[in-house]
Amino acid sequence: MTIEEEHRALRGRGEERARLDALLARAASGSSATLVLRGEAGAGKSALLDDAVHRADGFTIARVNGVESEVELAYAVLQQLCAPFVERVDSLPEPQRQALGTAFGFRSGAPPDRFLVGLAVLGLLADAAEAAPLLCVVDDAQWVDTASAQTLAFVARRIAAERIGMLFAVRQGDAGDTESDLFDDLPGLRVPGLADADAEALLEEATVGPLDDRVRSRIVAEARGNPLALLELARDPGAAELSFGSSPGDGRLAARIERGYAQRLERLPADTRRLLLIAAADPSGDVALLWRAAQRIGVPAAAVAPAQEAGLLELGAQVRFRHPLLRSAVVRAATDGERRAAHSALAEAVVGEGEADYRAWHRAQAALGVDGEIAAELEAAADRARARGGWAAAASFLTRSTELTPDPAARAGRALDAADAWMQAGGLERARSLFALAKAGPLRDVDAARAQLIAARLAFASTRGREAPALLLEAASRFETLDPATARDTYLDAFTAALFAGRLADGGGALREVATAIAQRSRPAVPSSACALLLDGFAQLVTSGYAAGVPLLRRALDALRADPLGDDDALRWLWPASRAARAVGDDRSWLELTARSVELARRTGTLTMLPIALTERFTVDLFVGDLPAALAVAAEADAVTEATGRGLSPHIAFLRAAWGGDESRARSLLDANRAEVSARGEGLWLAGTELTSSVFLNAFGRYDEALAVAERAATHPFELGLSTWVYPELIEAASRGEHPETGADALERLTEIARASETEWALGVLARCRALLSEGDDQEVLYRESLERLARTRIRVASARTQLVYGEWLRRQGRRVDAREQLRAALAFFQEVDMAGFAERARRELAATGETARARTVDTTNDLTEQEALIARLAAEGRSNPEIGAQLFISPRTVEWHLGKVFTKLGVTTRRELRSGAATSLQRGLAGV
Repeated sequence: MTIEEEHRALRGRGEERARLDALLARAASGSSATLVLRGEAGAGKSALLDDAVHRADGFTIARVNGVESEVELAYAVLQQLCAPFVERVDSLPEPQRQALGTAFGFRSGAPPDRFLVGLAVLGLLADAAEAAPLLCVVDDAQWVDTASAQTLAFVARRIAAERIGMLFAVRQGDAGDTESDLFDDLPGLRVPGLADADAEALLEEATVGPLDDRVRSRIVAEARGNPLALLELARDPGAAELSFGSSPGDGRLAARIERGYAQRLERLPADTRRLLLIAAADPSGDVALLWRAAQRIGVPAAAVAPAQEAGLLELGAQVRFRHPLLRSAVVRAATDGERRAAHSALAEAVVGEGEADYRAWHRAQAALGVDGEIAAELEAAADRARARGGWAAAASFLTRSTELTPDPAARAGRALDAADAWMQAGGLERARSLFALAKAGPLRDVDAARAQLIAARLAFASTRGREAPALLLEAASRFETLDPATARDTYLDAFTAALFAGRLADGGGALREVATAIAQRSRPAVPSSACALLLDGFAQLVTSGYAAGVPLLRRALDALRADPLGDDDALRWLWPASRAARAVGDDRSWLELTARSVELARRTGTLTMLPIALTERFTVDLFVGDLPAALAVAAEADAVTEATGRGLSPHIAFLRAAWGGDESRARSLLDANRAEVSARGEGLWLAGTELTSSVFLNAFGRYDEALAVAERAATHPFELGLSTWVYPELIEAASRGEHPETGADALERLTEIARASETEWALGVLARCRALLSEGDDQEVLYRESLERLARTRIRVASARTQLVYGEWLRRQGRRVDAREQLRAALAFFQEVDMAGFAERARRELAATGETARARTVDTTNDLTEQEALIARLAAEGRSNPEIGAQLFISPRTVEWHLGKVFTKLGVTTRRELRSGAATSLQRGLAGV
């Protein structure tokens, strides 16, 4: 039987075939599906894939195999999978077209974001599936290169309403074999060994001639139901020894099978073994390359016949081994010299400039000892890999380049580059190992500074706080004389790391320490840019107070609005600038800069920044009182985090729960995340939850609890964007209890901030807080001032909070009619934005005036899900299906599918009707979200 025929002769796989049939049926009907087959080597995963392909009538098939030696080459497997569809690339939106072209080496450009590449592949496959259902099959997925695996896992998570089936096979089970965690969260099916009866039947079919009963029983027992083991043991001329109780001596089944293959290889002619070695050493499976390399070392074409006759190798469109373990056995059976000769022949046989990475890799494998020329080629290959976004490939190239570099200083520098690349690829342990190698070598001044920076970033990547601020600060100081621009950016990184760490940083005073160093560094007498102004403003705010820092921050914010930064600088500086705008109460800058930050992250596909930008924008929309916009941002953040395989931002989830008055959910989120956040050293998250908790407790009139939480947050006054706004919560809570001194101290600090800021938002909130702690006629004057100032801002939440406390004060003065006017307005707003606690408080106060306010009731029979509501909102704004899909990391066909459900729920039939009735329909649809 041929390899394919053997794979189709399936026994005992009824359950597995039923699951595969279900996947094919779903894909054919337009409901995409994914399945990962997991099992030990030889369990029959490949046979099941073959069977699925054979029975996928009417499907377009795209099939690839992971190869162990190919894991170093970025996007190698993905490019093979997409090769039949490359003519469809021009149909993709330009950012996706650029990203995919750069990843595959068709275009030059900046390294593409891997999720933008994933979206491009999703669009490409969805487009291909329009003509006929598509089945994507990836065998030996544990050997798929990292960039390809990340992209395929992304696509598998995002397919929904396309006619696409995705099948993966991953080896696991033997000692030392580990499954790629990139596929862990995908639907899986364990492929077990065969039952004894099925194993005996398969063995009978595979055996030529009679087989002794004792041998048969021992083979079945030895194979433990593994189909490949059964087939290989049946072919093993030494299998008869099993009847006398001989043991293979190694419990690993894969090792036993490999040894069986090795014994079969020994019986082949020398030229055939050399040809097999060349085929095993080449990850591309290119038949033409195999023959060119074979010709260079004098292997005749006739050498392939014995391998084909033994069923070990097939040459079709690509070179195909009987099993990956055979490929491994071929490589292990060869001597070092034979392996180097094979790689050398392949390097000489590679043609075309586009194959330079393959040539460099083969030359590196053929090298004996150090070789500066090959090391330089590998460094160039790493640069090309980085340009395609293949950080894991770049790291591997640089690691081998380091090993081949003869000069100690150059070797240390390349080890540093390799450590940086491994860090970018997420391989922190490999990064630490290469970093240690770099530190042991002689480093030039600039490399020593880079080493300090990489050490700091490794610490930040590992813990998100604690050690990172001090390490980044030291790196920034070393760069001052070497590269002032890098020094400035690193000082910002240090400040940001200290802000993240907050109270949990090592020593507890990281923010002040970093700010002091920034204030004392060498710099021009007059800051030359908005970024320099912002950095100096941060430093002065922390070291000298709001009166010194706020004017600089205000100038920086004005400059950033008037003269926007380029994309690279904006990606680094917009988030801290947005935090500064919130801290000083500059609502105009806060709204504008957060909108710019989200737009930039979307446009550039920078998904490391997008969740952070969306989180800040979510807070903006809540403060503005635009609940549909806030929920749309939350749904987008959910789409991003789902697409990247991570959970929803705990800040957004917690803020939503507290905002809506869901104490049980809020406490659950706190409990679930506090230990992990504390372990990572993210004090900023703790400060945020304290502020949000104090708002929640004030909303429900639990003032003593609110005061305790707010006081705890206020002891860390420079956790930017939070300290400004925790004082009003502290003052309100203190004014309702017997804590006038506590309220007065907080008012003094808020007064300093507001008068330094001189914004209507800050001064309006200050007037409300002064009213809460005043007596007599001054109170009404201050409440009126607060309303007037806040009316000139877009921070509607602050205005409604003033209306509520003003209405409460009026009622207590016996002015019921005047109180109702304020309380009605406050209640209407709180109901509009679903602030349940404050709405209930306003309703109680209205009832105390003699007016009954009914709780809002909404017909929720047509409720939309969050994703449906966001898609409806974007469609109502005039976005096309491809544009919506690009923003939410889904295909245009899935967008169309969701819109069909939206139309049904909202009772509309066209986008025109959706646009004309968007305000009413979407608000109704969002009611139950």
